[in-house]
Amino acid sequence: MKSCSTSCKSHRFSVAPMMDWTDRHDRYLLRLISRRVRLYTQMATTGALIHGPRERLLRFDPSEHPVALQLGGSDAADLADCAAMGADAGYDEINLNCGCPSDRVQNGAFGAVLMRNARHVAECVAAMKARVPVPVTVKCRIGVDEQEPEEVLPDFVRRVADAGADAVIVHARKAWLSGLSPKENRDVPPLDYGLVHRLKEGFPKLPIILNGGLETLDAAAAHMDRLDGVMLGRAAYHRPMLLAEVDRRFFGEATPPPDLATVIEGYLEHVEREMLSGTPLPHMTRHMLGLAHGLSGARTFRRILGEESRQPGAGPETIRRALAAVDVTSAPVAA
Repeated sequence: MKSCSTSCKSHRFSVAPMMDWTDRHDRYLLRLISRRVRLYTQMATTGALIHGPRERLLRFDPSEHPVALQLGGSDAADLADCAAMGADAGYDEINLNCGCPSDRVQNGAFGAVLMRNARHVAECVAAMKARVPVPVTVKCRIGVDEQEPEEVLPDFVRRVADAGADAVIVHARKAWLSGLSPKENRDVPPLDYGLVHRLKEGFPKLPIILNGGLETLDAAAAHMDRLDGVMLGRAAYHRPMLLAEVDRRFFGEATPPPDLATVIEGYLEHVEREMLSGTPLPHMTRHMLGLAHGLSGARTFRRILGEESRQPGAGPETIRRALAAVDVTSAPVAA
């Protein structure tokens, strides 16, 4: 098992991989808000990378660093090949998805299904570690279906740690592979933060990062004395400006946090470049809808971005008009 001195710092605060949400446009936006938060791609399956538009799927902007590629798959050789693709593309970390409960991953026997076979996951981790010079991490649940998390999770983590995993990110809920939808799996199974705390006590040298149910920076900070890092998901997507305080609060930086206008002006440069290369405006503005959360004019801001950006001929001026509708001096987003 590795010492967590370096990896702990790099994983201190991260934004979760989220299907259909954490694409390269969203990651570019989040990087404008925080320079230090670790970003993750949405899951890329091994089949898509091996047989599909590999260059498009792996594309990212250099400003996104530190950024991790999350892989979905169950064949060790394919995962090793795709990990090598990610490392060659410049990703800072390769993450194996062992937590997604969707029908798609169940049909492919990967994601949360992998928690039923810790030995095989360890083989996959070892195969990836043998191919890449960057960290290989695992994101998992505390168990699936009838499994007893107190027994299953420590054994799972021990096996992947022995195989060389550099960190484990634990979504502190079970995944129910039958009976609950993917959406329900994000809310219905109860959270068990205590189990993750105890897991860390059993693996003091392995970086353990907590994911699941964290809605504010205060809630995230409450776990920092017990764990090596936290990962926010939906809260960071729906209220992205809460990340503006992360660098100062969690990394000790003295630089003042960016304000909404500064973030949007930076994102406009990305939007203008992307539109010139053919990217539709709504592909980018959809990630902006939560930027003005908690500010006066937020509803108008969302309406303009959500509706007017879809009109023929809409361009960067639509974003500027949305910003003009917001009172940036009104009450800030609660952290």
